[in-house]
Amino acid sequence: MPLEREEHARSREERRRRRRATAKYRSAHACRERIRVVAFNVAFGELRRLLPTLPPDKRMSKIEILRLAVCYISYLNHVLDV
Repeated sequence: MPLEREEHARSREERRRRRRATAKYRSAHACRERIRVVAFNVAFGELRRLLPTLPPDKRMSKIEILRLAVCYISYLNHVLDV
């Protein structure tokens, strides 16, 4: 019987350790994700500043920025071909 209790106590401690590791992993992952999202938003901001719009400070969604970038690149290609 004492052996079973010891194994049970050990397995409970292992579960606690796993939970702590999981919490650490989640915290680290959340931190990495925040950094990734900030970098992503900075890149969209830089792309947005390169695109001509009227008014220049018009707020645009990310999909609008991408669509306008595609149109602008097509326009520039057309200008170079002429």
